[in-house]
Amino acid sequence: MSNNETASRRAVGTELSFALYGAANRMARLHKPFLQPLGLTFPQYLVMLELYGGTPRAVGELGAKLDMDTGTITPLLKRLESAGMVTRTRDRDDERRVLINLTKAGESLRDELWAVTDKIKTACQLTDDGLVDLRDTLHAFARPVHD
Repeated sequence: MSNNETASRRAVGTELSFALYGAANRMARLHKPFLQPLGLTFPQYLVMLELYGGTPRAVGELGAKLDMDTGTITPLLKRLESAGMVTRTRDRDDERRVLINLTKAGESLRDELWAVTDKIKTACQLTDDGLVDLRDTLHAFARPVHD
């Protein structure tokens, strides 16, 4: 491989890395003014949206779905519990598992949090088809068959 080919590959890899990093940061920044008044961080928001899909949910299952390890999701859930949004209880059938349920306070944010999602879609300035294509591309990139 020539030096030009190597440099070209590095440039593309660097550009991709910067583009993804920038997009992730922009997404978090776009959410902040909507989530801050609700007392939520962007990762907590993602957890809440996932919980709106049905509870109770085991911590491990929730972490796998959100691609968060135990060291990341457990403190998030503890803060959500302290804020009165969720409860954490041991599974009666398997004491090793911790189940997460929404509280009434957590449930009461459902409409507001889905409204945030709509506002972000508008802020992204992409068509519905563009958003679907972007999401599908990012999912394919995030979950390759083999790393």
